[in-house]
Amino acid sequence: MDLRDFYLLAALIACLRLDSAIAQELIYTIREELPENVPIGNIPKDLNISHINAATGTSASLVYRLVSKAGDAPLVKVSSTTGEIFTTSNRIDREKLCAGASYAEENECFFELEVVILPNDFFRLIKIKIIVKDTNDNAPMFPSPVINISIPENTLINSRFPIPSATDPDTGFNSVQHYELLNGQSVFGLDIVETPEGEKWPQLIVQQNLDREQKDTYVMKIKVEDGGTPQKSSTAILQVTVSDVNDNRPVFKESQVEVHIPENAPVGTSVIQLHATDADIGSNAEIRYIFGAQVAPATKRFFALNNTTGLITVQRSLDREETAIHKVTVLASDGSSTPARATVTINVTDVNDNPPNIDLRYIISPINGTVYLSEKDPINTKIALITVSDKDTDVNGKVICFIEREVPFHLKAVYDNQYLLETSSLLDYEGTKEFSFKIVASDSGKPSLNQTALVRVKLEDENDNPPIFSQPVIELSVSENNRRGLYLTTISATDEDSGKNADIVYQLGPNASFFDLDRKTGVLTASRVFDREEQERFIFTVTARDNGTPPLQSQAAVIVTVLDENDNSPKFTHNHFQFFVSENLPKYSTVGVITVTDADAGENKAVTLSILNDNENFVLDPYSGVIKSNVSFDREQQSSYTFDVKAVDGGQPPRSSTAKVTINVMDVNDNSPVVIYPPSNTSFKLVPLSAIPGSVVAEVFAVDIDTGMNAELKYTIVSGNNKGLFRIDPVTGNITLEEKPTPNDVGLHRLVVNISDLGYPKSLHTLVLVFLYVNDTAGNASYIYDLIRRTMETPLDRNIGDSSQPYQNEDYLTIMIAIVAGAMVVIVVIFVTVLVRCRHASRFKAAQRSKQGAEWMSPNQENKQNKKKKRKKRKSPKSSLLNFVTIEESKPDDAVHEPINGTISLPAELEEQSIGRFDWGTAPPTTFKPNSPDLAKHYKSASPQSAFHLKPDTPVSVKKHHVIQELPLDNTFVGGCDTLSKRSSTSSDHFSASECSSQGGFKTKGPLHTRQVNEHFYWSISTAYKCPINQY
Repeated sequence: MDLRDFYLLAALIACLRLDSAIAQELIYTIREELPENVPIGNIPKDLNISHINAATGTSASLVYRLVSKAGDAPLVKVSSTTGEIFTTSNRIDREKLCAGASYAEENECFFELEVVILPNDFFRLIKIKIIVKDTNDNAPMFPSPVINISIPENTLINSRFPIPSATDPDTGFNSVQHYELLNGQSVFGLDIVETPEGEKWPQLIVQQNLDREQKDTYVMKIKVEDGGTPQKSSTAILQVTVSDVNDNRPVFKESQVEVHIPENAPVGTSVIQLHATDADIGSNAEIRYIFGAQVAPATKRFFALNNTTGLITVQRSLDREETAIHKVTVLASDGSSTPARATVTINVTDVNDNPPNIDLRYIISPINGTVYLSEKDPINTKIALITVSDKDTDVNGKVICFIEREVPFHLKAVYDNQYLLETSSLLDYEGTKEFSFKIVASDSGKPSLNQTALVRVKLEDENDNPPIFSQPVIELSVSENNRRGLYLTTISATDEDSGKNADIVYQLGPNASFFDLDRKTGVLTASRVFDREEQERFIFTVTARDNGTPPLQSQAAVIVTVLDENDNSPKFTHNHFQFFVSENLPKYSTVGVITVTDADAGENKAVTLSILNDNENFVLDPYSGVIKSNVSFDREQQSSYTFDVKAVDGGQPPRSSTAKVTINVMDVNDNSPVVIYPPSNTSFKLVPLSAIPGSVVAEVFAVDIDTGMNAELKYTIVSGNNKGLFRIDPVTGNITLEEKPTPNDVGLHRLVVNISDLGYPKSLHTLVLVFLYVNDTAGNASYIYDLIRRTMETPLDRNIGDSSQPYQNEDYLTIMIAIVAGAMVVIVVIFVTVLVRCRHASRFKAAQRSKQGAEWMSPNQENKQNKKKKRKKRKSPKSSLLNFVTIEESKPDDAVHEPINGTISLPAELEEQSIGRFDWGTAPPTTFKPNSPDLAKHYKSASPQSAFHLKPDTPVSVKKHHVIQELPLDNTFVGGCDTLSKRSSTSSDHFSASECSSQGGFKTKGPLHTRQVNEHFYWSISTAYKCPINQY
């Protein structure tokens, strides 16, 4: 055995391997000529196929597919879902299906088909054999409609003459069963002889003697019937000719002969020489050889019979694969009525003259001869069922099948001559898009013949590759102040797929509102103008998505850096900087820091500062912005400084900006309160016994030329109110009656009022004396004045009540006598005095008030009108609470009117202990108005100075002070400044103070408290007081 033989043997063994798990057979029997949709069988039921996946336990949807050859008209159809087999509209004709073959009753006419069960996990190949049973659909027919028979006239009665047999394509009981002779004229009869092969041969029986001379021709009919239901029949004319006598028939040496001849025997080759003998002589012994009527026409085409010699030769090329056995009936006739019969069986032997046949039936339907597979199809995907065959026999018919070259496909044997073409590995469209290979079938003959079938497979692309960016992170930069639509870059991605799976669209992610992206080209442009100062860097994503199903995508990060341009001027944190410094701050101290920013970057944001118009009062660090003083501050000399600061950046060209700076000098508590009311130390207030509690009986008013909390005042009665008859408002200074006065309260009361500020770190204060005379009337003013003068000798920490009553009792008689004695004189004097004094007082008051108004401010027209109204009101009579007592001025050389100079120190128990201290460290920042007026001039008084001098705790400075309004600009308090008879005070925070503007209005933060003075007489003890009598 050489190497080639070994290879063929191995291939043959491989082809014979069967996979019983996937290859099964079914046999069904049907009748021919069935109508459409007649059920034949049920594959899953007949094979007991389960639809449950044994591995997962889930139900699976099986698909049943008939494997058919392209162009064939299917005789049956298979339901793809149920596996039921039905007939089709193509009629199953048994005689056509099995034409050219002799089928006896025991032989079967059948056809085969293959059905595959999908998917691959349930794959099976079912070979189905369908046996077609005969139906009586053909009538028996004689070879010719007219049958001629020659019978010698000396034929003996009961002699038999063969009649050509009728043929019926049907088989079994549906074939020829009965012959009948019609109109036999009692001369002839009919008999049926059944041959060993089961054929029925009719024979004509002579029942009477024939006499050719009387009648030489008989015309009859012969009828043939089959055994089907319904029964079918046909007739032929039987014509009998009476001939002359020949009484010996030929005899064959062998009536049954079998010969073998190769199928490649050339034309003219002798098959067999038949020989028959006849005992007659002469012309009756001349034998003529002819084919019997039962010889098929096809056989007659292949073989020739010499009528004289009986030699059978080949007259056409034989083909064993077409007909392997030919049966020939040869008749030897000498002219007599009964010829001799011999049967020759010619066996055509095989020669390897046929190459193998490849029957390629696709499970996956091809398109124009090409099978299309998806690259995602799994391994062992079934493509086609391949059936190989060879018409030759034995070794010449043994076929092996294989694929010509290395491809990701293989053949899997399922039957002896059938293979499944499957994928052997995963397919990759990006690797190989198309396969074209040959399937080779080779037989084992000598020489070997082979056949090939070309298979074309194209892969369909699946969207299994996402787009890939050339750069996962794309960085680029662009200058700010760009134009809209500026081209930035082109974003590109590639996709290894093809077709629409490789069509890429681009899309911007979130945070990309400043950009536009062309969906197809990937061109990235700026949709807005960039401002680096608003956003220096943009980080967003770009998505590349293909058009596959489902689509795949990938992302890339884009970082856009905005480059700076010098498009921003330096910007001060405030357009107007205000700093506050204490008036005792030493020279070269830091007074503030200028803060300036530039939104640009790099050199464009490097800022240099300079002072424009300061006259060298301050020094500014050009880089840190620190302002230091180059002067010593004195708020009373200058309360604020204002200058401009310029900032220049380092850009090209440079940009600049300016800001205003105000340095406000803050007050230090270095001034004691100054008493304004009472204006005289010889005034007193009459308190009638009829006064009701809560009535205002007197008032105290003082000012402090400091500002803020240093100017906030508090009024307290520290002595002279031991009975608790009076009460002073700590804010307004109004003295009210606590209880209704009784006769025991009649007399002069001296109240010591302490006026203290709320300054820090130490509060300063001033004392003032307020005299209240409790009585229904004040008839003797001189007496009251004398009492006031004598109380000056009483220490302030003592009550004058004990000493005032003796004064009153001692002089009471004198007063009564003076009143009685001089009643008439007094009346006259009073009348004259009233006339003179009223006119003189009006002029004096007008001049005095005009002088004070000029010193305070110039009142507006509205205030003048209000003043006139006030004056008119004062002319109307008032209650006793509003009457002032006027004491005439004493002579300057009077001893009792000599100035009293001295210093009074309060004892420790009279010191004001409850004055609050203001914490400057917790004070909120304030805003000082730079145009605050100098109110020191309002504190100048034309009142006479008392000779009595109280030494204050802190020396009073003679410097002028600026009163700075510390309230917010939107808070306004309106009051008149034209006269001191209308005043206002308010409770405010530690930065609030009153400011009298040039228009005559006070501005304050707190609620309004108004007190009306209405021409009361007051006197106060303050620095360097003299004692002239002041009359209003």
